[in-house]
Order: sequence, then structure tokens, then C-alpha cells
Amino acid sequence: MSEPVKKLTLEEVARLAGVSRATVSRVVNNPASVSPEYRMRVEKVIAETGYQPNLAARTLASRRSGIIGLIIPSVTEFVFADPYYPVLIEGISRACNLNDLTLTLFLFNSQDDQDRVYQRALGTGLLDGVIVAADKLVDPLIPEIIARQIPAVYVGRPPDASQTSYVDVDNVAGAYLATSHLIRLGYERIATITGPLDSTTGIDRRAGYLKALRERGREVDERLIVEGDFSRDSGYTAMRQLLPLKPDAIFAASDSMAFGAIDALNEAGLRTPGDVAIIGFDDLPPAMRFDPPLTTIRQPVRRNGMLAVEVLLELLQTGAHPPRHIILPTELVIRATCGAIRE
Repeated sequence: MSEPVKKLTLEEVARLAGVSRATVSRVVNNPASVSPEYRMRVEKVIAETGYQPNLAARTLASRRSGIIGLIIPSVTEFVFADPYYPVLIEGISRACNLNDLTLTLFLFNSQDDQDRVYQRALGTGLLDGVIVAADKLVDPLIPEIIARQIPAVYVGRPPDASQTSYVDVDNVAGAYLATSHLIRLGYERIATITGPLDSTTGIDRRAGYLKALRERGREVDERLIVEGDFSRDSGYTAMRQLLPLKPDAIFAASDSMAFGAIDALNEAGLRTPGDVAIIGFDDLPPAMRFDPPLTTIRQPVRRNGMLAVEVLLELLQTGAHPPRHIILPTELVIRATCGAIRE
């Protein structure tokens, strides 16, 4: 192997590889456009010499910065209290590293500085594109992104997906699976703690719960439907509201809300699943470690993040018209809290 060459130019790499300067430039910026033989020759020289492209020149030439933004339209405190977001960010970060992209995270500390964060994210012109982890029915970010023609991918189904690409899971099917399982186990008064009903995720998981009840001839009692916000505290509060109605089973639309519901049951001297069975939604790491281990609907959160990056890269390279819509399946993970596994 040759000695490392310091500050090599494209011309020197081209000479060592026996190709033109233009071929080296294409290998650096768009390898798919170069024949495998020439690409291997150039990549061999780059590997042996430790050549590093001039990133500033590369950005000017390609009009790409190699930087993408991740916008999470929730206050910072909520983001880091929810075990969902660290797993999602890990998946996005992993895909960025695999594709030599730099990830910039945009968070805000209160609703008051949301507009300033959005302006920083969208107004600098430094980002190649953005990933938005949001599913709100009213989202001021969507028209802003469309108006500025910024390549964007949503994690979670936006309310109007006709002009936006997104990656999501089948929330209706997951909630249907959870509720159907509780019905098969013989529970009669099955309540649900929904996600926020100003989000497509909350609406879809509520719809799956209702679908399961109606298909099996169960009467829907609206009093057994209580809205949460995916947090543990909201699960606790919702369960306190449900206790006087004496449900024998709960479908909670997130693991965190399921944990909060079990907190309220324990406080009331009730056992899970002996008195009230519970199924959550997510299957994040705390679900298996919880006491008792939580029965839940598994969604591929990390995979969602990685796919969002892949779809964004496709948008950047090809334009991807019409927008891409990827919906991944969920699965039921049976542990102790549903009562299917008897002590």
C-alpha cells in the first residue's frame, strides 16, 4: 500500500487511478453514475491514500451540504421523557452515518419559541432536506415546507399526504389486534386510553379499537374511551377516571400510558392482570423490564427512522413523484399483563 498523500487534489487521484478528473468527481458525488470498474479503481486510490474531498467545493458543485434536519414538534422536556424518541433518533442517526450525512436536531423549549426554531430549520438554506416526526392534524410546518419546496419526509402519517412523503406503521391494524386479543381472552368491559385525538396516530389507534369491538358485536361505551397524550402521567390520570367504571381490560395506545395506568391500579390496590388486564403499544425496551412484563403491540421504531432517511435520499436524488408512502406492519407481543400467560 502506498504512503498516505497529504491534501491530494482530484487531478492527483485521477492520475493514480488512471481515469479523468470528471470520473473522480462523479465517484465522490454520485457513484451510481460511474461504471463499476472505474468506480472500484477510484475508490481503491481513495482508500489507500486517505483522500478527503474538499467539502466546501463539493457543496458548491453539487448544491448539496450533506446536512439534513430532524424536527420534532414537541417541547424538549416531553421528547426526552418519552422512550419512543430516543429509539427513533437512534435509527435516523444510524442511517445518516451509513450514508455520510450530518444530522441536525431541532427542538424547542416552549411553544413560544416554536416559530423561531422553524425559521432556523427552514430559512437558512443549509439543509438538503428535513425529517419531521409529527402527525398533528393542524401542522403549520407542512404548508411552510411545501411552499419552500424543501425535500421532506414525515415519520407518522400527516393529515393530508397528497403532497408529502411519510413512513408510518399500521396503527389501525395494531390497535385492532390488541383489542381483538382482549376480546378472545374473554374480557367484557374493555376500555381504551387513546393518544391525542388531534393526531392521526391517536385517531387511527382509536379507530382500530372501535373496529374490533364492532366486528365482534360489542356495544361501544363512550365512557370507556379516555384521551391521553402518550405520557405516563396521562395514562395515570386516565386510569383514575376509568376506575369507577370498573373496566376489566385496557388497551393503552402507548407503553408509557400503560405504565401510568398500572401505577393508578397499584395505588387503588388492584392487580394486573388479576383485576385489570392491560395491553400497550410500542414495545420499547422498558416494556420487557416492567413488573409485570407488558403485553404490547410492537412497532419497528428504529426501522421507521432508518427508512425515513432512505426515502429522503431518494427524494434528493430522483424527486420521487408521486410522494412515497410506506406503512409497516405491527405485531402482538404477549407477556404477562394481558392474562394470557397465567401465573
